Amino acid sequence: MRLSELGSKRHNTRKLNDEVRQLFYSNYGDLPYLLDMKVDKCLFRALAQFWNTAYSCFTFGKVDLVPTIEEYIALLRCLKIQVDKTYSRAVSVSTFLKKLMNITGMSEQWVVARIKQKGDSKHIPWKNLKDIILAHQDTKKKVDNFDLSIYGLVVLPKALGHVDKAVTDLFNRPDKRVTPVLAILAETFRSLNAYKRACEGRFIECAQLLLAWFHSHFWKVDKVLYQEEDIEWRAPWLLSDEILYRCGNFDWVLLLGIWGAFGYALLLVLRQYRSRQFIPTTRGLAKCEFPYKGDGCKNKIREISNAWNQTRRMKRLAVGPMTTPEYNEWWVRRINDNILEPSLKNSQSIEEHLLVVPSKLEIIRQDFEIRNAELEKKIEEMEEEKMNLRLDMVVQKL
Repeated sequence: MRLSELGSKRHNTRKLNDEVRQLFYSNYGDLPYLLDMKVDKCLFRALAQFWNTAYSCFTFGKVDLVPTIEEYIALLRCLKIQVDKTYSRAVSVSTFLKKLMNITGMSEQWVVARIKQKGDSKHIPWKNLKDIILAHQDTKKKVDNFDLSIYGLVVLPKALGHVDKAVTDLFNRPDKRVTPVLAILAETFRSLNAYKRACEGRFIECAQLLLAWFHSHFWKVDKVLYQEEDIEWRAPWLLSDEILYRCGNFDWVLLLGIWGAFGYALLLVLRQYRSRQFIPTTRGLAKCEFPYKGDGCKNKIREISNAWNQTRRMKRLAVGPMTTPEYNEWWVRRINDNILEPSLKNSQSIEEHLLVVPSKLEIIRQDFEIRNAELEKKIEEMEEEKMNLRLDMVVQKL
């Protein structure tokens, strides 16, 4: 099931002329279809609960699954990219100003006046990109700025209604045939880890693409509990017979995102490709996750970039979903941190609890803070929906 099949039947880009539509899909694949995909927030919250931070994968019952590079490339269907040409911040030399001038086609004075500082990073407001999309005479610039908006507002959002500086660097790479999939996956995994560890908040990184992947493997989306027979092990649209499983001396796939790095163990989910599942190597996998901050960060980035010069792939063996006896024994013994167990660490006796019973005033204050937080969350969701509606209106005007 591709993005084009999961998107709305009334796909908006049909309203575009042939030249614009051809530029859309030749340069950016099925990316525009993400605008038509509505995120079921209840389904997504339920899906996130199955994320296993210990092994960087989803664990459904006794089944491990993880989105892979091959699957995301097939979902996006972007023909201009090469899998082995990876994004890396280490090789970035252009300034934010120069990148924006190149993408927007506007003057230095125009760009400088519109760059904003939000938090610890620089952004450009979506409303300024919208003006370019509607008014620019160059069709390619219209398409480039609209796709930059999709990257910054839908795929890799950071500040609502703004496109982050780091996104422009990634967006600038498809012309060099560099795949954005690795960065998208890295930030998706990092967001899942943060979301699961905090047990609250809002998942921000390309929920649409993750849900498209989920639907491709689970055909009974209305079920609460999943069994092995409910899983489509290998997505029917995935044609690749070679699977990337190793980078350099690492027994897993390394991913460089735009704000941090991550890794996943393909050997942990061989059944996902209808191959025989054996005990994988996962010791040290967690060390692959780090943000682009602090001492030693550049050395780690350089190490991962060099590892991509020596990648290894394995042929997919269509032997059906099988496991070795050793794997079954290993799986029973391993730690699954997504299975919640009672904790006695902060337990209190009834006497201790009574000593800290809050006063009526404290209860009112806490209730006010909870209601205020809920209201702020609703306002943020309404602002996000408003922004998506504006994106939709821009497409219709093109």
